[in-house]
Amino acid sequence: MKTLTIIDTFGFFFRLYYAMSGLKNKDGKPSGMIHGFANFIANLKQEFHSDYIVFALDSGGKTFRNDIDPNYKANRSEAPKELKEQLPICIDMIERMGLCSLRVEGYEADDIIASFIKNNPQDDLLIKVVTHDKDLYQLINDRVSIYSPAKKELYDRDGCYEKYGIYPEQVRDFLALTGDSADNIPGVKGIGDKGAKKLLDEFGTIENLYENLNQVRNERTKNLLFEGKESAFISKRLASLYDGLKTPDLQNAKFPQHNPLINIQDILKEYSLNRLLANLRSDEPVKELSFEPVLITDEYELERILGGISSDTLIAFDTETTSIEAREAKIVGFSFCFNEQKSYYVPINHSYLGVPNMVSYKVAAWAIEQIFSAFVIGQNLKYDFKIILNNFGIKPPKNYADTMIMAWLDNPSTSVGMDALAKKLYDYDTIKFESVVKKGETFASVELESAAKYAAEDAWITLRFYNSFCKKLEPNMLKIAKEIEFDFILTLLDMEDNGIKVNQSKLRELIDKNNIQLESLKVQIYELCGIKFNINSTKQLGEVLFDELKLPSKKKTKTGYSTDESVLSELVELHPCVAKILEYRELYKLQSTYCEPILNLAQKDADSRVYTSFIHTGTATGRLASKNPNLQNIPARGSYAKPFRAVFEAKDGYSLLSLDYSQIELRLLAHFSKDVALVEAFKSGKDIHAQSAINIFGESNKQNRAIAKSINFGLIYGMGVNKLSANLDIDKKAAKEYITRYFNAFSSVQDYLQSIKDSAKRDGFVETLLSRRRYFDFSNASAMQIAMYEREAVNSKFQGSAADIIKLAMLKIRPMLGDAKMLLQIHDELIFEVSDDMAQEFGAQVANVMSSVVNLNVPLVVNYNIAKNWANLK
Repeated sequence: MKTLTIIDTFGFFFRLYYAMSGLKNKDGKPSGMIHGFANFIANLKQEFHSDYIVFALDSGGKTFRNDIDPNYKANRSEAPKELKEQLPICIDMIERMGLCSLRVEGYEADDIIASFIKNNPQDDLLIKVVTHDKDLYQLINDRVSIYSPAKKELYDRDGCYEKYGIYPEQVRDFLALTGDSADNIPGVKGIGDKGAKKLLDEFGTIENLYENLNQVRNERTKNLLFEGKESAFISKRLASLYDGLKTPDLQNAKFPQHNPLINIQDILKEYSLNRLLANLRSDEPVKELSFEPVLITDEYELERILGGISSDTLIAFDTETTSIEAREAKIVGFSFCFNEQKSYYVPINHSYLGVPNMVSYKVAAWAIEQIFSAFVIGQNLKYDFKIILNNFGIKPPKNYADTMIMAWLDNPSTSVGMDALAKKLYDYDTIKFESVVKKGETFASVELESAAKYAAEDAWITLRFYNSFCKKLEPNMLKIAKEIEFDFILTLLDMEDNGIKVNQSKLRELIDKNNIQLESLKVQIYELCGIKFNINSTKQLGEVLFDELKLPSKKKTKTGYSTDESVLSELVELHPCVAKILEYRELYKLQSTYCEPILNLAQKDADSRVYTSFIHTGTATGRLASKNPNLQNIPARGSYAKPFRAVFEAKDGYSLLSLDYSQIELRLLAHFSKDVALVEAFKSGKDIHAQSAINIFGESNKQNRAIAKSINFGLIYGMGVNKLSANLDIDKKAAKEYITRYFNAFSSVQDYLQSIKDSAKRDGFVETLLSRRRYFDFSNASAMQIAMYEREAVNSKFQGSAADIIKLAMLKIRPMLGDAKMLLQIHDELIFEVSDDMAQEFGAQVANVMSSVVNLNVPLVVNYNIAKNWANLK
């Protein structure tokens, strides 16, 4: 089956304009719509890849519908001047990019789309119409679907009904009855959506409805229909599409094989679309496998190939192992690649019946040392370094680069996995692991020939990634990669290897105590509810709360009642069982997610330590993530949190040392905004929440300070009136008043926060303190997404900059560790294990490094605490 994509272009342009309004280029020309459209074209292959693509354009003047009704679209105000300035440029872009478009005087884009569909009736052609216009849903049939770029969803016949409550063949009749205010289609006065659906369910069409008007039971509705008959039939004609236009042959509409933006580089330059220009320079389509995979089992041949390596040699390297968990994985083989023509695989430890001779561990170790003497390129090198260290005792190389980190710096919001990158950069499909390794087996069971193809490809594609990102990344991003992010791999390696000690006996006691408490809570819940049920079943819990106990239900899901925490929290005062259910959930989650799994992990280690894996590229803001287990997410609040944290201890003769930045994101707000009052408050060492309360309310008390604290932190996370109102359980008017007072007190803050949103729209990204970027595609965003992107842009500025600062501090601290061990990073906090006699001195040294690692307009304050277990650190 082939696919034709038709874009309802002007509707798309108008939406882009309003989403990106206010943006100008360096010469002051409006540029938002041009920015948005260029980015749309850049994403064309990813989101709209098809065999053919057509841009349907409106004629711009009056159409045949104005002859039917002179008032058609007469209610529309004149388009903004900035929009009209950009429209011809965008149309010119379509033509110069060689994309198929059609514009016919006297007709609308809707008629062009309808004509394309009628003129291409092939059974083997699927047609996607990209539009926000409800009118076009009438075109849906077995071959035609509507794609909503706002929702990023495809609508077929059932989807149309689910969205509007009518089927495609009823759209014209529906508009005939309800009208359409956007196009000034009058409809029948007094008939709304609900009434129209009911009438169409009963009568099918307006023709049948008017033939049987006497059967309409509601007298008011019958009178409205009688009076509006002429309007109804005129409206249906206005909503009907004309499909008799001549359209170009589809051979003229073939989807572009190369990036169309190549043809409009002058426009991209004029409107400062530098990122798109950089992407064009690194565009490297790959059509077929263009390298030779070489299997090496001859040790002399391996020595010959690697004998001439020097420190300047670029070599891509990858390991194949028995597990994705590096601590327990055994090496099976490794691959390497010097150039894009040939890539090698060296088997060491395959184990299947009839496996040939392989390279010995001794020669493999020599080969890896040779490779590590060069400049090593890898994809997720932290894993490979750990495998080599664990299996051979060989330390990481001096010079290396990680393409996964380069990809993350290029765009931290997209997937940086090997398969996804190969597809994105080169439209190349890599060999999938699942196609090589049978379910339940490991790579050791793969035959050498198949293993060589798979493994050699990994090294080859990694080298390609490196070459691409060296061209694609801006100089400053390459500098960040080389001077910060690559070095940080070694810091994470050390932390993962250190782990943290768990007191097993204390944890077992806690688990037993928790089980007793869970059983007690169960009994109490059953007694309060008057029925036994599975408390962990959302369905059963919903039925008990809302059907049996008749509590008010506000949220429903496809499978039943919602019983999430927000729902239950609103019901706490209405029935005593709800508080017990929330307590049960808290304890059950602690037990099943943390206590029991962590005990299992501690039992596997001779020193009772558990080891997390830190995810370097796990967040778009730059913060570290943690998994298996997630030690960053250990509960810190609630009645059950402290006893659990107490099971994490320092080893004998040592203490845990915690250092954390005080209010770092608020300090960054003061630094970036340069707000005089905010800077002065921090410089003078005042309690910033108390000071904010004084500025807002005139005095600081417990309640006022709590409100001020919510506003202080909320603004950094893009909080608005609605969120503050919900958080403080106050009306929106009061919430708005509090925020207004806050901005009056800190007069520069509001303008600065708005400037972050404006620059994100203008540039398509925000930058952190170290100039790391997070990108946002406002061009394809709905109104809800735009609001979300604005919040995330603000949050990324502060959270991302805080992540930069603690990362710089960790890099500076690593060389001074000595006998001390850095165990955990939990956002703005670092936890160390230090000998008792050195704890105070080391804490002061680290605090000094952390507070002086960057120079801000306000002081960086670091608090530190020493204790024998995690619970007592704060």
